[in-house]
Amino acid sequence: MVEGCLFCGIVEGSVPADKVYEDADAIAFTDINPQAPTHVLVIPRTHYVDLVELAEHPTAASTLAQAIAAVARELGLSDFRTVFNTGAEVGQSVFHVHAHVLAGRPMTWPPG
Repeated sequence: MVEGCLFCGIVEGSVPADKVYEDADAIAFTDINPQAPTHVLVIPRTHYVDLVELAEHPTAASTLAQAIAAVARELGLSDFRTVFNTGAEVGQSVFHVHAHVLAGRPMTWPPG
């Protein structure tokens, strides 16, 4: 756990979250500022700053991908968008890697 990390606080239970899924390696919870009717964040229980750091740990990266798929199944999503922001300039505001799972509305391309 990293001191002061919001998502580490959710993992350890000191910060409340509306959890929709959890297993031994990951937690998923609703985003407090949803950008779609379904907007869930999926985080690993272990702290990695961003997707680049997570990629250095292939087993953890695979486990997070499996958790994203489990969340989609749990929520009954067949069509959804998964977004990872890496760096403040592109919108990462919590530096604990997390996937945004968005669904329930048409998604345009390019996003932004």
